[in-house]
Amino acid sequence: MRRREKGFAPLRRSAEHGFTPVRRSAEHGFTLVEVMISLMIFGLLAAAGVALLSFSVRAQASTGAKLEDVQALNRLSSALAADLAQASARRTRNESGDLLPAFVGESGSAATPMVRLVRGGWSNLDEAPRPGEQKVEYRLDRGELQRVAYPMLDGAGALPPAVLLTHVRQVGLRYRLDGAWSENWQGTPVAALPQALEMRVVRDDGVEFRQLFLVGAGYVDRKPGNARG
Repeated sequence: MRRREKGFAPLRRSAEHGFTPVRRSAEHGFTLVEVMISLMIFGLLAAAGVALLSFSVRAQASTGAKLEDVQALNRLSSALAADLAQASARRTRNESGDLLPAFVGESGSAATPMVRLVRGGWSNLDEAPRPGEQKVEYRLDRGELQRVAYPMLDGAGALPPAVLLTHVRQVGLRYRLDGAWSENWQGTPVAALPQALEMRVVRDDGVEFRQLFLVGAGYVDRKPGNARG
């Protein structure tokens, strides 16, 4: 009986000799397969988190770009509406001394400038020696719709342009007087200003915007036949 006891060790001692018991105790840790499965699950979760974060960043950037574009369109509309509403019949001279009409409008982006006019209401907060009217132009240069202002009405060079809208493919302009539309406008003593302006802007992505503006809302016809008193 004692020899049999020496020849057969108990099952609980088999791990000491390199054999794995049927039921592994908790202190032995995880197996390699379990660790690899855990790492795979963690990697899948991390990849999903990175993809979700990347999508959120792209969506935020796209939304920001759209909002900036809408704001640029609003700035263009506001600037053009303010300039046209305060258009005046004041004629100007260029740097060569040539007399220019009060309002000149072309058919659109094929000409530079597209629109040139004199507007009133130019604030003079620093009380500089200049008039309260300002000569402005609108141009399309390499996909940028620009507003160009002049420091003086006569004989002065233009100030640096202000970009109002980018990614512009084409601009179309029309001018209305007494119910009739025309593609061009050259101000004359009889009709210095049109009554309305239509602008069509085509963006690089093909989206088109159409807007109508009143011209010279405060303009009073000074022809002798219409003078009062």
